[in-house]
Amino acid sequence: MLLGLLAVGVLAGALGTLFGLGGGIIFVPVLTILFGLTPSEAAAVSLVGIIAASVGAASFYVEKEVANIRLGLLLEITTSLGAIAGAAAAVYLQDWILLVVFSAVLLYSGLRMALNPERVVEHCEAGGFSIRYRDLREDAYVTCSVQNVKGGLLGCGLAGMLSSMTGVGGGSIKVPLMNVYMHVPIKTAAATSSYMIGITAFSGAITYYLGGSIILDVAGAMAVGAFAGSIIGTRISKRMDASPMRRYMSVILFTISAIVLLRAGGIL
Repeated sequence: MLLGLLAVGVLAGALGTLFGLGGGIIFVPVLTILFGLTPSEAAAVSLVGIIAASVGAASFYVEKEVANIRLGLLLEITTSLGAIAGAAAAVYLQDWILLVVFSAVLLYSGLRMALNPERVVEHCEAGGFSIRYRDLREDAYVTCSVQNVKGGLLGCGLAGMLSSMTGVGGGSIKVPLMNVYMHVPIKTAAATSSYMIGITAFSGAITYYLGGSIILDVAGAMAVGAFAGSIIGTRISKRMDASPMRRYMSVILFTISAIVLLRAGGIL
């Protein structure tokens, strides 16, 4: 069981870090189907694994200046508030309703990423919000303008709430939101999401911990594997071209949406 948890943690940590998802989409189904945890226990353990993966990813992305701390901390204000509210409200709402809503949001996000070309606004208007990030493949610094900041804040609040309620991870909403709606380049959006997601997960995990829902030995093994996987994911990201990442991300979002919908129907 310990080796299985470590292996799952490595796989989820690597994929979660590469696409800024956190790995919850792998944690939750595996913990419920293979290890027999309840949905609440799986969500709680998943959040611990997401925290560990975020620590490993952030240590690389922040040092290399791929993630933008200023943007991440701004969006994290509403994301953390949403995570706290979601964890508190989860006990009062039926799981299938939450999962169907989450699946619909993921499906919409995947379609937008597949159909809408990436648009990066290079010139920032006076008083606008600009970010500077490092392109590791080109080894050059790039400045771009972030659009629709207020709408992005509201969207991240929703992402935090759904993430905390389902344990899947808000990165599956935040990355498309930053890339498609706020026009942040995909690699910087994924890196910034990986940096943010640990803070969001921590907010929800504290609530679950106080409620006694976290199984500590399972969470510990998962966290070790997720941290190791996040290191692997950052190394892959450094060498990966950004152009196909949106297509891969769309496929992942469609897959997540289908899995979540199957969970809502009681099939998984």
